[in-house]
Amino acid sequence: MLGIEPFDKYPYKYDRWFIKNKFTYQSELLALKAQIPHNRHSIEIGVGSGRFARPLDIKLGVEPSIKMQMLSKKRKIDLVNSVAEKLPFKSSVFELVLIVTTICFVDNIELSFKETFRVLKKDGFLIVGFIDRNSSIGKLYEQSKQSNVFYKFANFYSVNEVIILLEDAGFKDFIFSQTLFQPLNTIKKIEPYRKGYGKGSFVVIKAKK
Repeated sequence: MLGIEPFDKYPYKYDRWFIKNKFTYQSELLALKAQIPHNRHSIEIGVGSGRFARPLDIKLGVEPSIKMQMLSKKRKIDLVNSVAEKLPFKSSVFELVLIVTTICFVDNIELSFKETFRVLKKDGFLIVGFIDRNSSIGKLYEQSKQSNVFYKFANFYSVNEVIILLEDAGFKDFIFSQTLFQPLNTIKKIEPYRKGYGKGSFVVIKAKK
């Protein structure tokens, strides 16, 4: 699990990113919130420091990094120490699963999506938020991977690649939204979200079981 190492080594560097890039973060939150159904029995996989779960009112998270767990607990998130590829839950338990900026760090994305499908109830939803590899920010992240302590071992995906992987896992009825239409260093206010994908760097896919 090479993707976990930098989060255990630099937990506060990771968490400070959300403060330094507050408008980027708030834009992502806005796009996610628009897709999330209310009052669902939910969980976030790869909950990290709880920066998304907390404001989205998700109280349970899966996280393999011990240092990230410590930060997430401070935000009142109940933690399960595990990985996306092996979720320690019975089948058909949750009504909503959230995965944000995590798919690039998992060891096996195919198995992660299949496990997510398994733990969701019938007609439950998966919400995936990620940086599109083909977008301007995605290309920047790809180019700077070797100099970035977090993205060095990351595997970025295009929207079309994620769609195929979700379909292979059994998901259907996709709804798309997008935000972050400017270069990362020029985002000085909260950006609106729009339907679809192909223009914004941050894409949200809502998929149904």
